[in-house]
Amino acid sequence: MNCTQLFLNIKNKKSFLCIGLDTDVQKIPAFLLKYKNPAFEFNKLIIDATARYVIAYKPNIAFYESNGINGWKSLELTVSYIKKHYPDVFLIADAKRGDIGNSSKMYAEAFFNNLKFDAITVSSYMGKDSVLPFLKYKDKWIAILALTSNQGAEDFQFLKTGQNERVFETIIRKSKDWGNINNIMYVVGATKASLLAIVRAIIPDHFILVPGIGAQGGNLKEVVKYGRNKNLGLIVSSSRSIIYADNTKLFAETAGLKAKKLQNEMNTLLKDNSIV
Repeated sequence: MNCTQLFLNIKNKKSFLCIGLDTDVQKIPAFLLKYKNPAFEFNKLIIDATARYVIAYKPNIAFYESNGINGWKSLELTVSYIKKHYPDVFLIADAKRGDIGNSSKMYAEAFFNNLKFDAITVSSYMGKDSVLPFLKYKDKWIAILALTSNQGAEDFQFLKTGQNERVFETIIRKSKDWGNINNIMYVVGATKASLLAIVRAIIPDHFILVPGIGAQGGNLKEVVKYGRNKNLGLIVSSSRSIIYADNTKLFAETAGLKAKKLQNEMNTLLKDNSIV
């Protein structure tokens, strides 16, 4: 899926919503625990209830790794289910990988060839050679961590570099030419919405993945105001406020209603900004 295809999906669904499948077995409704694979059953029902409103899903790999082999099986089943039943949905591995070249090559093999993800979040801290192995795969994407929404982001990301710009600006400026607008996007937290204007000035045509709408307190209208380009260029993610909105047997229905509400808000913003 390239940049144009992503935008067409946004136009067709009138949505730029990504749902984070951060599935914690200790938080899912208790009745699901009777199943052989509770995490997958939870994901499947969430996906079926929300797929019409989203353009992407983003499983956070930590929630699957923490359960060992059973967790990896849940992840594999989830990815296969999405690919089979909702092939138009963009699938992002929130894995935050990035290591020396030969290690990154194996990470890329794992997530792109074996698990069939469309994209993976990566850290560029170790430099260009830690990122390039991911870019060798046709029609696959990386989402480089640029400006995150956590409190600790200020420890390093706002420090000034020798070029008198902040670290997050340097990361974006140096890495944007390692690939192109069809295989690199950037992660910028919704709680840093006003700074999206600075990010957009550096990368006017790239997609930006924006987590943090909902439980983390990000403002959707501000994200669009400061972060959009002529083709929107945004994928906005919400996780806990959708998937854990209800802990009863109606949890999937509630998740669908939450997703529909966000999709309606997004549709209004797309129209207000003359994007659809």
